[in-house]
Amino acid sequence: MQKVSQSTVTEFILLGFAPHTSISPLLSTFFLLFYLLILVSNSLLITFTRQDPGLHTPMYFFISVLTPLDMCYTTTTVPQMLVHMLSKKRATSFARCVAQMYIFLFFGVTGSWLFSIMSVTRYMAICHPLRYKVIMSYWVCPPHGGASARTYGVVGGRYYTFFTMHLPYCGPNEIDHYFCKVPAVLKLACADTSLNDLVDFITGFNVIVVPLSLVVIVYANIFATIMKTCSAQRQIKAFSTCGSHITVVTMFAIPCIIMYVSPGSDSLSNSGKKMALFYNIATTFLNPVIYSLRNKDVKKAFLKLMGQSRAPE
Repeated sequence: MQKVSQSTVTEFILLGFAPHTSISPLLSTFFLLFYLLILVSNSLLITFTRQDPGLHTPMYFFISVLTPLDMCYTTTTVPQMLVHMLSKKRATSFARCVAQMYIFLFFGVTGSWLFSIMSVTRYMAICHPLRYKVIMSYWVCPPHGGASARTYGVVGGRYYTFFTMHLPYCGPNEIDHYFCKVPAVLKLACADTSLNDLVDFITGFNVIVVPLSLVVIVYANIFATIMKTCSAQRQIKAFSTCGSHITVVTMFAIPCIIMYVSPGSDSLSNSGKKMALFYNIATTFLNPVIYSLRNKDVKKAFLKLMGQSRAPE
């Protein structure tokens, strides 16, 4: 941490997507409405999973954990982006940049490990239904599952942030992104970052590729079991049950792997910024839609909640 004190840069300028133009208010309004929709849709899903006893299962428990995590994940970047779109100065202090980087990584890494734990709940429910409640309630449900995912989030986020911000930064201080993203900040370091790039690649592999590889292995076993033992009708039902989780994981995993693990990825290009928008904002908006659109349990919880709210009338 002694190298941090060698930095002469006290603040960073976030360039965002474009210089201030006449469409900036319109663009900021669009992102604000999108952000509000994220908060409302995810809050409704939290309410359904917490209030309805029929949704008090291991899978919905992890959905109720993932949903507020998604809200915090987006809140880490979007409010600041909205302010910078309308303000003349887009500066953020060195300390705030470090904090934003760590919090963003914490939620991202925690989410990736939650996805792998959620895939295990699917495996137990489909392949070992008779032992599902006993095994899952002891090994996966709180405090074990949620605590283990958060631990990986703390460790992964800390390593990523430390190996980025321990480097000296002596100018320039303009980050070609809309938040303090690791590859974008590393471009500004006035030191050799080859070792840093290697450490980031290894860390990214451990906190992104490994948990998502577990998801692939688990679902490969699920599909093999389904094809061997289930009737055609049960196969369709099982595939439908797994479809929502596979879709959510895919939307999160592919952009993250491209941005953080793929060698030579140009994270500072406009396409890189748009990709970051997708896994940071779009997926957070789509997650509650995917989990509830074709989910009969969530629809029943919604109708029940609406019926209770109308009862006094």
